[in-house]
Amino acid sequence: MNPMENAVSAAPEQVTVTLPDGKALTFPRGVTGGEIAAAIGPGLAKAALIITLDGKEWDLFRPIEQDAHVRIITRKDPESLELIRHDMAHVLAMAVQALYPGTQVTIGPAIDDGFYYDFARAEPFTPEDLPKIEEEMRKIIKAGLPTRREVWPRDQAVEHFKGIGESYKAELISSIPAGEDVSIYWHGDWQDLCRGPHFRTTAEIGDAFKLTKIAGAYWRGDSKNAQLQRIYGTAWRDKKELDEYLLRLEEAEKRDHRKLGRELELFTFDPDVGAGLPLWMPNGMVIRQELEFLALQEERKDGYRRVATPHIAKEALYYRSRHLPYYGEGMYAPLDIDGENYRLRPMNCPHHHLIYGATRHSYRELPLRIAEYGQDYRYEASGGLSGLMRVRGFCMNDAHIYCRYDQAKDEFIRVMKLHARYYDLLDIKEYYMRLSLPDLNKLDKFVDEPQKWLDALSIIRQAMDESGMKYVEGKGEAAFYGPKIDFMIKSAIGTEYTISTNQLDFLATETFDLKYIGEDGADHPVYVIHRAPLGTHERFTAFLIEHYAGAFPTWLAPIQARIIPISDKAADYAQTVVDALFAAPVVNGTAGLRVDIDTSAERMQKKIRDAQLQKIPYMLVVGEREAAEGKVAVRLRSGKDLGAMPLESVIARIKNEAESRADVAE
Repeated sequence: MNPMENAVSAAPEQVTVTLPDGKALTFPRGVTGGEIAAAIGPGLAKAALIITLDGKEWDLFRPIEQDAHVRIITRKDPESLELIRHDMAHVLAMAVQALYPGTQVTIGPAIDDGFYYDFARAEPFTPEDLPKIEEEMRKIIKAGLPTRREVWPRDQAVEHFKGIGESYKAELISSIPAGEDVSIYWHGDWQDLCRGPHFRTTAEIGDAFKLTKIAGAYWRGDSKNAQLQRIYGTAWRDKKELDEYLLRLEEAEKRDHRKLGRELELFTFDPDVGAGLPLWMPNGMVIRQELEFLALQEERKDGYRRVATPHIAKEALYYRSRHLPYYGEGMYAPLDIDGENYRLRPMNCPHHHLIYGATRHSYRELPLRIAEYGQDYRYEASGGLSGLMRVRGFCMNDAHIYCRYDQAKDEFIRVMKLHARYYDLLDIKEYYMRLSLPDLNKLDKFVDEPQKWLDALSIIRQAMDESGMKYVEGKGEAAFYGPKIDFMIKSAIGTEYTISTNQLDFLATETFDLKYIGEDGADHPVYVIHRAPLGTHERFTAFLIEHYAGAFPTWLAPIQARIIPISDKAADYAQTVVDALFAAPVVNGTAGLRVDIDTSAERMQKKIRDAQLQKIPYMLVVGEREAAEGKVAVRLRSGKDLGAMPLESVIARIKNEAESRADVAE
């Protein structure tokens, strides 16, 4: 007998599927996920979207040929959002091709909060096209077009898509290794190359979606390739989720730090200075200074000592530090000075290492903590620049801790606690740490010292576990010289940012010969901790603008109080109030409260409204009555009217908020 016939005859006629609760069910071979859901109950049969088969996502209509562990995915499961968005991207492509014949489709993935599809079309899409496309998408969803999956040989798929004028799809399929099959999904008569899975019909997607914007994109993300048009959309499980998301978008637009930065006159950019190089205006400079005063106070409590170092150095320093070999593409081009190449520094660490190495250190002196708000420059790609969030020139809340091996864990924990103190003060409730690990199989990107990596990771993990703070891990994201912790924080609208880092460096000891004299009289290598709890002035200020929606607490507000005289008759008393506030010393900041006066000819209500738009915490209205009584009429930016109060009481209140760094009473 033919051995193959034996194999066929021996194939089981039944398969056993095991559910998540451990229950095993037997079905005829070739059963589908949809049939399994129906066997469990009619409600599940209706709710099922796809299944997972031994952990792999699987269409409900695909046959199951062998025993497997099966989980049925419904809209209640977290995976459902990505599935809905994946199907919705196909519906978008279907609608565009129905409305604009001759448009080629390229790729269309699900992304965070939504989906997009890239199209090749000679005529540009406009915002006015989006409602028409949405209407067509709803028709496709309502039609409940059935989905089917076919597997074709690669060459057949290439020829098919070439034949229907889809050259981009044909190119994608051609890049699949020869001999591999490709899966083609059909929704009604429309087809697309796709790994899947997809829902049984377009009706199961639902219509909780909205197209949001049009953007340019390059084919395969390469600027040398053809430019495409990208349509973005968002999709959710139901209308309630969609409405909540659209409200968040609206709030995010109100809080956009670029918009508020212009309105509140915090910072600006100018092409004559250069892209990514911010110019800080007086109001923005106040925020920078207050953050630096905060850091100075808190670091002094933790035993840091301040230093200052130059913005440039000879190129040789960055070869020694290995920034040029590992990070050269992120550095500005060299400057020729007296026949030698100099570089704008991308980081402050080499300069600090030289300060440490300038003198000999005993084990009794360690840990040595040196800090600097250091100005750095990195050549970020122009497409990645975004307001203050990503710039080319920035000032970092930097410090380096030089310690013994036995001190490293405790120092690491101390730094994490410093982060937490800042976040508590700034009312940042949601944050966690991301442990960035090296990929030890790709040591061309990292220092090739596997054992030192493992030792450093051991210290960091111990510190993080003992701290009790929440963290996740990310492979391949470490700095080239050691593992690092990124602190991830969320703004009031849920936007997540990488705001600061804490790193353990074992390389600097070798490259800069950093040692201390041990108790035995011999030289020993130090461990170096890099830390920047407040990140950079630029990025942290951008975060705070969005976090507070520009309504900074009193201690951070560029103008803490505005004096509003009702008429010229109160002008002299208004100036007296200004002088009294300005003379009130604030122990943890600049001398005197930050105050100004509105002497314009506008009506009082207009002046109050202008101050509210500038998000000034206090408006102090003065007229003849207030002058006679030595009082001011107090209004808060929220619109709350506190009535007339003695000037001394108001000064004490504002001064207390500035010194305690408490939130302003709204």
